[in-house]
Amino acid sequence: MNNPYGVEAMWSQGDAIIKVVAIALLIMSVASWYVIVVRSWRLNRLRSAEAALQDFWHEHSFSEAVELLGDGKDNPFRELAETGEAAVVHHVNHKDDLHGHMPLADWVTACMKGSIDESAERLQRGLAILASVGSTAPFIGLFGTVWGIYHALVGIGMSGQASIDKVAGPVGEALIMTAFGLAVAIPAVLGYNALARSNKGVIGKLNRFAHQLHAYLLTGAPPAPKKSSNPDVVAKISGRKQRQQEAR
Repeated sequence: MNNPYGVEAMWSQGDAIIKVVAIALLIMSVASWYVIVVRSWRLNRLRSAEAALQDFWHEHSFSEAVELLGDGKDNPFRELAETGEAAVVHHVNHKDDLHGHMPLADWVTACMKGSIDESAERLQRGLAILASVGSTAPFIGLFGTVWGIYHALVGIGMSGQASIDKVAGPVGEALIMTAFGLAVAIPAVLGYNALARSNKGVIGKLNRFAHQLHAYLLTGAPPAPKKSSNPDVVAKISGRKQRQQEAR
């Protein structure tokens, strides 16, 4: 049995403004879900690089450690390591340039800070869309409801019939727009909060990794690594210590 006051009736009986509001909410919903899915997928790809940070300083060489971070495409951790190494090489080979007069520590800091800022900017892409959808969709839906109720009341007044069955149907139909607005806004707000929290965690790890890289690139001494959770790395380190003891 078809509902005479459902979504289909609202679309078929609604005027141009109601249809524009409905289409706008649909576009906002598609855009917000696209951002949520794409950004979540990219953050999930970074988990392997984040896990590799625990074993980064256990590698024999810096190049091997960089390879451990994974693919360099849209990988802020690998980009940071490569940027720091390139900054040192560039500073040494271009001492006659303007930046050659800067202390090496300041030059490396500036380059790595720029890499972190660029990565943070990429991580934040799309969040403005979620914030805009979450804050405006309920009001757009409310506007559609108010407009629909106005036309429903005008139609009831012109017909001269004010019984409950004549009022409840058109008014309830108009309230669907408010439900649409909330259905669009709630996922956008939840997605924004989740992505913002995840981005904050990634940026924090980038900053900590940058401090470690900065110390290594200037002194050549890696920081004392935390105990690795990778069994292969643990076995490798244990074997290395055993060989050193046997050599003594």
